[in-house]
Amino acid sequence: MNSARPLVRLAQFSPGLGDVPRNLEKMIAFVREAEKDGVDLVVFPELALTGYTLKDLVPDCAIDLAAPEMHALREASRKVSIAFGFVEETPDHLFFNSAAYLERGEIVHIHRKVHLPTYGLFEEGRYFAAGDSVRSFNTRFGRLALLICEDIWHLPIPYLAALDGALAVLVLAASPTRAVTGEGKAKNTIAWERLLLTYASSLTIFMVYANRSGFEDGVGYWGGSEIVSPAGEVLVKGAYHESDAPTGIVDFDHVRRERIHTPLLRDERLRVVMSELTRIMTSRQHTSANAEVESSS
Repeated sequence: MNSARPLVRLAQFSPGLGDVPRNLEKMIAFVREAEKDGVDLVVFPELALTGYTLKDLVPDCAIDLAAPEMHALREASRKVSIAFGFVEETPDHLFFNSAAYLERGEIVHIHRKVHLPTYGLFEEGRYFAAGDSVRSFNTRFGRLALLICEDIWHLPIPYLAALDGALAVLVLAASPTRAVTGEGKAKNTIAWERLLLTYASSLTIFMVYANRSGFEDGVGYWGGSEIVSPAGEVLVKGAYHESDAPTGIVDFDHVRRERIHTPLLRDERLRVVMSELTRIMTSRQHTSANAEVESSS
């Protein structure tokens, strides 16, 4: 294994809704197969351990970081690093849509989904607490970041991850098929693929996207997992609408070459960003306060 060029596998599968024991069994089998194939990192989808449309099942499927399920996956990560989605319960009994990065038998990083979609067919805000941080973290391959589905649709989140030193962003998703076009591809599929290309090339990072497949509670998930290079090239692509295990090399030297050629992050004006954000926040607070005064008078 070349630590600067890890072989990454995207575990595009269909978790059983609420069936944590069976999903855990599938995930560990997947990791063992990946180990035989010389894979260095396996990335599972959002809520891989539980299924997505949990609703009132959230508390029943939640685990804490000392749970037996987490221990089993930690043990599985001794030779193959693992990123996966699960429902996390904190000591004060908050429930988060979380992602864990495990390596060499240890929990390296936990990300709690910041943006919880609660519109259309999505109801996450009713069942989960929202995360409040975005952090990159060091791994044996280089510095990475974990984000979950809707996080990517809010521009500051991947931007913060890149500014915090991430060379690759692992995106765990449970994206359903929505609004199929005349060509047979869903509009949100097209939007996702454009978005990943845009972030990869504008932030000069790898975008490693693991989406689930299958049907759940009457909803289909489109798969299409992929790895996109810092130059905006699709290096690996999973099948649409079915289980798959696309696998490819993430060459972090490519990040260096692209940032020399196109030094976009180097030229970011963080002081300008901070001062303007402060101005906008102050302006909005004043506007909100004035509106409250007017409505009470």
